[in-house]
Amino acid sequence: MEIRHTTNPTDFKEYKTERLRSDFLIDSLFVKGEINLTYSHYDRVVAGGAIPTTEALKLEDKETLKTEYFLERREVGIINIGAEGTVLVDGEAYTLNKRDCLYVGLGNKEVLFESSNASDPAKFYIVSTPAHKQYPTKKAPIDDAEPNRLGSDSESNKRTIYKYIHADGIQSCQLMMGMTLLEPNNMWNTMPAHLHDRRMEIYLYFDMDEDARVFHFMGQPDETRHIVVKNEQAVLSPPWSIHSGVGTSNYTFIWAMAGENYTFTDMDQVKMDELK
Repeated sequence: MEIRHTTNPTDFKEYKTERLRSDFLIDSLFVKGEINLTYSHYDRVVAGGAIPTTEALKLEDKETLKTEYFLERREVGIINIGAEGTVLVDGEAYTLNKRDCLYVGLGNKEVLFESSNASDPAKFYIVSTPAHKQYPTKKAPIDDAEPNRLGSDSESNKRTIYKYIHADGIQSCQLMMGMTLLEPNNMWNTMPAHLHDRRMEIYLYFDMDEDARVFHFMGQPDETRHIVVKNEQAVLSPPWSIHSGVGTSNYTFIWAMAGENYTFTDMDQVKMDELK
């Protein structure tokens, strides 16, 4: 498991492109036949990807977590962004189609990932946070999720938001997770920008063409920077940072949050004239 340490906004102002990318960009989530995980010291979130082919992949890393099994002190949210696959939780199978979500709570000892077709595998995106209480394992198919349609073509941000793991949906200790789909010819997300200093966030960008890019903006409102992101890459966003982006075409992204406050609407809005 790769380890990412935290930084403070004063030091962040001096970072050049490569330092920004090495600290905040997760660029190799999905590799066929592998499970890849990154441990962030921002709220001790683990983010990763799994592409099982002919063999099942097990969610584990005893050396990093120093526990007997992965979910001994954690919970996890899983969204499939590939073809059909199955997650086995202590022997119980949950089939996930593209954009379906599964929450697995504290105390489940074995989590396995399988693809229905090795030549057209599933791609499981994984976000895990520390947990203090056991909540039941629950699946949320995309077809059952309530769409929240926002934005407009004139603002280039016409989009549909699906909330999966949150206070009014699948219950968890602190993990919140959902997905935003931008309509064709719409490229902006989360602008005007906001902060939520009580929790961090991770963005996974996907459903992008090979040559498409998203310019992900981060930093304090008066000291913004950007990271150029391609398909199936993720960005860690510190609590003190904005998290916004614009693409060369439309795209989809999964947002996941963790921290002290479990309220989805806990946002400190940033006025446009504060951005620099």
